[in-house]
Amino acid sequence: MNTHVLPRGVTDDLDLSQSDFERIAAVAKSGWGLNLDNAKRPLIKSRLSKRLRALALPDFAAYCELIEANDRNETDHFISALTTNVTNFYREVHHFDYLEEAVIPDLIARAKNGERVRLWSAGCSSGQEPYSLAGSVLHYDKNAASYDLKILATDIDPLVLEKAQKGVYLSDECGFPSPAHEARIFARNEGSGKTRSVHQHLQSLISFRHLNLVDQWPISGKFDVIMCRNVAIYFDKPTQVRLWSRFRQCLLPNGHLFIGHSERIADPEAVGLRVAGTTTYRLCASAQP
Repeated sequence: MNTHVLPRGVTDDLDLSQSDFERIAAVAKSGWGLNLDNAKRPLIKSRLSKRLRALALPDFAAYCELIEANDRNETDHFISALTTNVTNFYREVHHFDYLEEAVIPDLIARAKNGERVRLWSAGCSSGQEPYSLAGSVLHYDKNAASYDLKILATDIDPLVLEKAQKGVYLSDECGFPSPAHEARIFARNEGSGKTRSVHQHLQSLISFRHLNLVDQWPISGKFDVIMCRNVAIYFDKPTQVRLWSRFRQCLLPNGHLFIGHSERIADPEAVGLRVAGTTTYRLCASAQP
C-alpha cells in the first residue's frame, strides 16, 4: 500500500491568505498578463499547494518570495499551474472546415507559385492545434512541406511545449471529430498501444517556440492565418484589446484570425478586423497596407 508522506514542516492544510493570493496575482499579471480574480482563489490554492509540497515549503508566503524573486527553476511550474491546457485534435472543428473551404486552397496556390505562406498557432498548448492545422494543409496538398509554407506554434508554458514538440500522446488524448480526421494525424495501424506518435511529415511543417504574448514578439514577417483560441480568457479587457490589435498588425492582406468559442472581439472594426464567421475574423480592407 502506498502511503503519502509530506515533507517535514508541510501539512495538508495549507492556507492561502488574501494577501498571499494578491501577491501571486500581481506576479501573474506583471509577468504574463494573467488576470486572476478572487473567484479563482480556491483553484489557485489547489494547484499551487502541489508545488509547495514538491518544494517542501512551509506556507504560501515562502512560495511568494520564491516567485517574486523570479526563480527560473520554479517559474515554468508556476505558469503551468496557473493555465489550463485543455485541447483536442480538431477542436472547434468549424474553424478547420472554414479553413479548408475558404482559405487553404488559396494559400496552397500561392505557395505553389513560390510565395511565402505562414500560419501561427498562438497558445498551442500540447500541440494538438498546430498538428491539426498541418493535417488540414497536407490533406489538401500532400506536397505542402516542399513549399515555403510553415506553421509557427508558440506557448507561454515550456512544459507543454516540450510535449508538443515530441508529438507523442496517450491514447485517451486522441479524440477526433471523425475517423477521417484521425487518419490525417496518426497511422491507421497505430492505435493499440498506450501512446501514439503523430505522422512525421506533420512535424516537418511546424516550428515550436516559447512566447509570452504580453512581451515583445521576436517575429519577422506577417501571417496568413493566426489561431489564438481560449487564450485571451486569461487576460483582462484592456489586455485583450491590445492583443487583438497586435494580431491585426501581424496579418497579411486577407489574413484571418480565429479565436476561442467563449471569446469575442467587442468592436472588431475598431482594431481593423471584420467578422468572417463564428469567432472568425478577417483583416479589413481599410486596414490593409
